Amino acid sequence: MSFSDFTKADALKNLNDYLADKSYIDGWVNHIASFADEFDTLPEGKAPAGAAAAPAAAAEEDDDDVDLFGSDDEEADAEAEALKQKRLAEYHAKKAAKGPGPAAKSIVTLDVKPWDDETDLDQLLANVKAVEMDGLTWGAHQWIPVGFGIKKLQINLVVEDAKISLDELQQQIEEDEDHVQSTDIAAMQKL
Repeated sequence: MSFSDFTKADALKNLNDYLADKSYIDGWVNHIASFADEFDTLPEGKAPAGAAAAPAAAAEEDDDDVDLFGSDDEEADAEAEALKQKRLAEYHAKKAAKGPGPAAKSIVTLDVKPWDDETDLDQLLANVKAVEMDGLTWGAHQWIPVGFGIKKLQINLVVEDAKISLDELQQQIEEDEDHVQSTDIAAMQKL
């Protein structure tokens, strides 16, 4: 039977009806058998002598010998592990030779609020800048009007992140209870 014009719905329906009770199309076995000469070049046990040798060889194969991940060669695994260890050692040696990288730093803008308009702002600024810590550098400052004649101190500073805790710095500044009401971090960014 031949089906050649698939542009018509009737031809498709006829093909579908024809294939409903068939597991393959006529001529398929002949087509596969035409490649028999090529199968002869395969290793022994793999060539289908009449199409039955390959399934028989596959049935005889033990499931324990099948390694789905391709790592059945223990010698190759040992070589791969040795290579991995060698590369890790080279990486760590290279990293150690570089030495530590630059310290991580942050720029912080700190707001320091006085108690009232009668607070001595010059003394407040001097007391804040008197706080010294390893990894702390004070920068520029300005006075920002808050209201009712009160001005807050806004001061920039650079801190080394590993050395300075901003919470501790704020607590140390707030110990000046005569001048400082509170402190807030207004802005912060990494360098």
